[in-house]
Amino acid sequence: MHLKKILVTGGAGFIGGNFVQYMVEKYPNYDIYNLDLLTYAGDLTKHEEIEEKKNYTFLKADIADRDEVNSLFEEYQFDFVIHFAAESHVDRSITDPGIFVHTNVVGTQVLLDAAKQYGITKFVHVSTDEVYGDLEFDPTTFFTEDTALQPNSPYSASKASSDLLVRAYHETFGLPVNITRCSNNYGPYHFPEKLIPLTISRVLNNQKVPVYGDGKNIRDWLHVLDHCSAIDLVMHEGVNGDVYNIGGHNERTNLEVVKTIIGNLNKSEELIEYVSDRLGHDKRYAIDPTKLENLGWKPTYTFETGVAQTIQWYLDNKQWWEKIISGEYQTYFEKQYSK
Repeated sequence: MHLKKILVTGGAGFIGGNFVQYMVEKYPNYDIYNLDLLTYAGDLTKHEEIEEKKNYTFLKADIADRDEVNSLFEEYQFDFVIHFAAESHVDRSITDPGIFVHTNVVGTQVLLDAAKQYGITKFVHVSTDEVYGDLEFDPTTFFTEDTALQPNSPYSASKASSDLLVRAYHETFGLPVNITRCSNNYGPYHFPEKLIPLTISRVLNNQKVPVYGDGKNIRDWLHVLDHCSAIDLVMHEGVNGDVYNIGGHNERTNLEVVKTIIGNLNKSEELIEYVSDRLGHDKRYAIDPTKLENLGWKPTYTFETGVAQTIQWYLDNKQWWEKIISGEYQTYFEKQYSK
């Protein structure tokens, strides 16, 4: 039986890191290769428990470095590419769009060329529902795989661009691909610049929690382990060339999310601090995951259960996130709100 070699790009990040752990544990007969440049949001301490596993290998590399990427594909002869690696923070894309184009567009194109050259079995491109733009506050409307791409931020524009490249390599060169578009993820090892981990870390430190505008923007929340199981299914069973939306059926306003966390930690809502709204802030995201559910996937976490478990994880791993938000790991967003 041929041993499958799975290249996971961005495997030191939040979603990619959880996926690496999921795959290493679930498939001991697969070789899992974690490729990451270890930028500010990359952290390998999350993988300490799997470092000695025979089916896990870490590779430090820049996905936009063509020579380096080609050398790795030549050496390891990967079967599958699961492509998470991306700059993903919308706020940072507003202040520095160039790095998003470099990593998310150029990096994806370099990987696609290597995948084409070395004949991989499938290229799974992990994208976002943000490429669809936003929805009105109408609970009957949802993003489907046929929704037009209308990105509103430099981040989502860079992801939409990479999605189109992946599609083009399938249509032009016959590269076997799938594209997945997920709703907002949360769970263990989430870098504390995003809403849920930022709120948890700040509430635990009795610091003000910034809420953009009136806090009424709506997101559909997906536990990261439900996301991992969905990608696992798409990798093995996805129809070649198809797009699959991955959503958690958990729509909440940003303010509801913050209040839920504050309530779970028995803190005062006086910690909430309303700040100027984000430029181009999308109103609502909501995904219809019917196509993926018809393939055999269902989310297992409710928002209430998942958030409670995530909060407990942060309580149990205070040393990890305190290191992340201190010193050289601290992003401008944390600096802005740590005064």
